[in-house]
Amino acid sequence: MAPIKNQRHETFAQALARGLTADEAYAHAGYSPNRGNATRLKANDSVRKRVSELQGRVAEKAAWSASERMKSLQAIHDAQVEKDPRTAIAAIAEANKMDGSYKPTKLLHSGAIGSYDLTKVTDDDLDRLEAILGPLADTGGDPGGAEA
Repeated sequence: MAPIKNQRHETFAQALARGLTADEAYAHAGYSPNRGNATRLKANDSVRKRVSELQGRVAEKAAWSASERMKSLQAIHDAQVEKDPRTAIAAIAEANKMDGSYKPTKLLHSGAIGSYDLTKVTDDDLDRLEAILGPLADTGGDPGGAEA
């Protein structure tokens, strides 16, 4: 899809694709603040399609760059494996970090009731904690919906 012909709508769509709220994007596009109009414009079919297209391009670039970085690390490894094994091993280590193969060296949770080092907690225990605390993080409060 080509850019939207209405420049303000295009600016609005680009701002939404960058993660601004509808209200922020609406103001960024040069409109006077109006929540209803911002919501209506966000629901506009051409704006929704344009935002989706822009976000897809960003995702493609991110995936491409990660892939290219992995290829580069592999090339470094292959070129150095005989000459300098330490460099080859470092390239493997970086590739593993990018892949998420390493656990964090320190896992610290801080909250209203204090801070806790979770580094030595097992994966099963972390899964149970996530099952219990995850809904709180997702809703921003009590999973039962009660507000403080």
